[in-house]
Amino acid sequence: MIRMDNYYIERLNSASLFRVYDTQLNRISQYLQAEIEFVRNRLTGKETILELGAGYGRIMKALAPFCRCITGIDISEQSVALAKEYLSGYDNCEMICMDAHSIELDVKYDVVLCLQNGLSALKGGEAANIVAQAVRLLNNGGTAYFSSYSAKFWHHRLEWFKEQAEKGLIGEIDPDKTKDGNIVCQDGFTARTISEEEFASLGRATGFDYSVIEHDDSILFLVVRNKHPKESG
Repeated sequence: MIRMDNYYIERLNSASLFRVYDTQLNRISQYLQAEIEFVRNRLTGKETILELGAGYGRIMKALAPFCRCITGIDISEQSVALAKEYLSGYDNCEMICMDAHSIELDVKYDVVLCLQNGLSALKGGEAANIVAQAVRLLNNGGTAYFSSYSAKFWHHRLEWFKEQAEKGLIGEIDPDKTKDGNIVCQDGFTARTISEEEFASLGRATGFDYSVIEHDDSILFLVVRNKHPKESG
């Protein structure tokens, strides 16, 4: 069995991760596009962006024409190598192999992204640490975006994971353990959901202005601005 902390290194990386998003499910394609558009529609074209867990650069490529520059980090060397090829035509993109649990960057950004349910495998203080690091890397007035799934999207999400299992990208879905927003595979892989309440708790813990927003009946966003609530107008 693959250790959970190495799953995205050993199994869901590079070409395998690419196949995850090469879906035949129209509602999933709509959801993926809606997630990108939520962020893109809030950009002016002047932002510097950092994406945590950027994979092979799918979101980076979609946002690159709408920002000044975008940097992605990912723990998988294979995914980073594929991303550099995938993004080769974009001069404002940079990809770095780095663990989001211990980010070593000496620059700050206007926008930090942790999308695609990026906090799903993290619990308690670990998720809070990722959120805290993301906010720490923001310029004054900058914005961090975290996303998970809306409860309304459960059926579509489950169909997507079944599609991935049929492709051999993840283990077979365990029907007895898969419930209450958590998808569990027989190889031990678990994809959980960050609830509205948990997002609100993570937002409050930053001490900054935050909001939890549902979008497209499929996505739940935590949006944190590097600005104290009393400063918001």
